[in-house]
Amino acid sequence: MTKKQQKERTDLERAVPPSLRHWSALDDGDDASDHRRPQSDVTLDMGWGRLIFAHTFKDSGKLAGILCEEKPNERDIAFYLPDPHVVLSYAPDQLFLDPSHTFRLWFNEAQRLDPEPAGFHMRGVQTVADGKALNRIYAANGMVKAPTTFILDCRQSDAVCHVVAVDEKSGDVLGTVTGVDHVAAFGDPEQGSSLWCLAVAPEAPYPGIGRALVQYMAREFHSRGRRFMDLSVMHDNKAAIHLYRKLNFQRVPVFTIKRKNPINEPLFTAQEPSVSFNPYAEIIVTEARRRGIQVEVLDKESGIFNLTWGGRTIRCHESLTDLTSAVTMTCCDDKRITRRILQRAGLSVPAQQSVGSNAENEAFLKTAGSIVVKPARGEQGRGVAVDVTTADEMRAAIDCASRICDDVVLEQCVSGCDLRIVVIGYKVVAAALRIPPSVVGNGQHPIRKLIEKQSRRRAAATCGESTIPLDDETERCVRRCGHDLDDVLEEGKSLHVRKTANLHTGGILQDVTAELNPHLAQAAVAAAAALEIPVVGMDFIVQDHRQPDYVTIEANERPGLANHEPQPTAQRFIDLLFPQTVQQPVPPPVNG
Repeated sequence: MTKKQQKERTDLERAVPPSLRHWSALDDGDDASDHRRPQSDVTLDMGWGRLIFAHTFKDSGKLAGILCEEKPNERDIAFYLPDPHVVLSYAPDQLFLDPSHTFRLWFNEAQRLDPEPAGFHMRGVQTVADGKALNRIYAANGMVKAPTTFILDCRQSDAVCHVVAVDEKSGDVLGTVTGVDHVAAFGDPEQGSSLWCLAVAPEAPYPGIGRALVQYMAREFHSRGRRFMDLSVMHDNKAAIHLYRKLNFQRVPVFTIKRKNPINEPLFTAQEPSVSFNPYAEIIVTEARRRGIQVEVLDKESGIFNLTWGGRTIRCHESLTDLTSAVTMTCCDDKRITRRILQRAGLSVPAQQSVGSNAENEAFLKTAGSIVVKPARGEQGRGVAVDVTTADEMRAAIDCASRICDDVVLEQCVSGCDLRIVVIGYKVVAAALRIPPSVVGNGQHPIRKLIEKQSRRRAAATCGESTIPLDDETERCVRRCGHDLDDVLEEGKSLHVRKTANLHTGGILQDVTAELNPHLAQAAVAAAAALEIPVVGMDFIVQDHRQPDYVTIEANERPGLANHEPQPTAQRFIDLLFPQTVQQPVPPPVNG
């Protein structure tokens, strides 16, 4: 083929991508560089489902039939459809056109690749722990998980590769991406590749992880001699599309078809009238509608709604319902009452007293050594100061807490990890460590700027529910670490900027349900029974969630169910309210 012919062919390929052509449009004389023979009717197992290369199928009916054979709890994707309308005509009741866009990065153009990032590095999946971390990130981003054994088996594959971003200090997996080499998968004569399953852990402390993973995969495929890399993204994912355009990806008219299943349901069902609930109400409303339960919005700003099925109607304020009595609400609302009830039930609780005279307060501080100052009534960590050790700090903390509630309590500060256990129907459904917010220095920006950047990332990851306030408590915690907010933190140094681990003040949740010590589960259930509350988030301080020792500190009568992926909190919540709608046997929870 002459240079002129090659140029004409390249221009044609860019104008008419694979979605609008078929294998027959390709010149068999110009096979892949390694001369692999192109295959037909290609499906590739990805662990979470099959990637079906639709342009390798000549028979649209056969392609539709394969899509309809999708396995339960998996998600197949048919990509590069030359004739999507024809495929849909074979099974219109089972298939739908996916509302996603396809973007392509051409490798024969100048690549604007960033230098390797600081603080983390990329590598292939190596261990079982990597596979589990990858699935944890999938679950946190609402994605379908893949068997760990499959992920590890792919280490021997030339076609599918899993890459992770790893924190250089902690070794934690912060993000992941999957690449597919089309030549290795089916002898692609176009020398293509594609990128899938880009996901970043919501708690990741560094910016630019997703960008770095995309560029790492681009480098990898470019080094293999591939000509382009494609990816698919939902049409309304503006942040991702903005990133891809910045990386020089170009939109191509490629179509995707999927099968109608519970995983894809929001993409092909008619949407209910738009009501902007917060994430804590939305997760419940979504599960209710999925089961055919009627939702009546009473006050969208506060997240109050009615759920009705058959002749039963239950009013909800997020996860607080009519099933929780006003007396129980009073017991949980006042931390002093909560402590007394739990102590009488034989549960371990810290020493506590109400704020009194200066002499009484200072005597309690001297005895405890370190205390927590908090409003007697309040939530979401507002007005709470942890690890107060001096009289001056205590007086300032009392003044701050009194702005939230006139009644303020002093409590013995117990060192350890903050553990939230969600109990629904007197069974443990989820457990998570709550980790205080931190920032990582870059040697350039002051701590104040690092906090603002991390706060924006936390807000983006939680629909605005989690931010790090730049208030007196944050400033106190930074000072306790020997810094001021205007200090420049050295590169790679991590700094906890608050002592409280509440999600609303920037805290991060790490699911530990499967590792929870049975004694802690029993204590959480006993606390719920003592308070007579059917749905509650119990807060403990523990040295290790796998050990039995604990101190109970609070009960949250309206726990945020959206914070505990991958645990089925919303499902178990609706099971409790409407047991007749349970559609399949419920897996046994961690019982107390």
